[in-house]
Amino acid sequence: MTTATGVIESVRRALGRTAPLTEAPVPPEIPEPLVRLVHSEIGLSELFAERAKANKMGVELVYLEELHAKLIELLKAQQCQKLALPASPLLEKIGVPQALRDAGFLVRLWPEMTLDELYDFDCGITDVYRAVAETGSLVIRATPEHGRALSLVPRVHIAILEPKNFLPDLVDLFQLLTAEGGFSNAVIISGPSKTADIEMNLVTGVHGPGKVQLFIIQ
Repeated sequence: MTTATGVIESVRRALGRTAPLTEAPVPPEIPEPLVRLVHSEIGLSELFAERAKANKMGVELVYLEELHAKLIELLKAQQCQKLALPASPLLEKIGVPQALRDAGFLVRLWPEMTLDELYDFDCGITDVYRAVAETGSLVIRATPEHGRALSLVPRVHIAILEPKNFLPDLVDLFQLLTAEGGFSNAVIISGPSKTADIEMNLVTGVHGPGKVQLFIIQ
């Protein structure tokens, strides 16, 4: 009898079992107050903004009519010229790609480019699948129209959020992901990319966006 097998047999005997289980046991139900840190859907955008700022993301609440000007101002301040965007119904609806082209930026959509080409772009501008108030995190679903690399490769990532994007906590997020299904993966973003050497010297933006800026539409 191997050591591992012996340990399993000992545990089985201690539990009073004479044979392996034929079905997995049902996990105990955990009261929601123990697993949920956010108990209300009131004020989710304000809580999200607070947590996102703590994660070193820039956050600005904007009205739709001022979004284009704010976006262009930030891009110029960050010296961004080449912009990569998803084929997003939201961004098209609010006129973001055309406004950026009219302002003189080079704009390419994800279905029109390759991953290798993306490494030459300064900024990825995306919408989001959801935003989690509990953690101040963005959630982006990878699709053929919205490659996950858009938010992971360029040195600047700008995300545009709507009020309907907000969820209270991670419990809600994983329930929603399970219920909807039908996609390969989701990216959870909790701030600019960071790394630290063995001496714990923290460096931002080494292998991804050094700046993450969020515009929350009011």
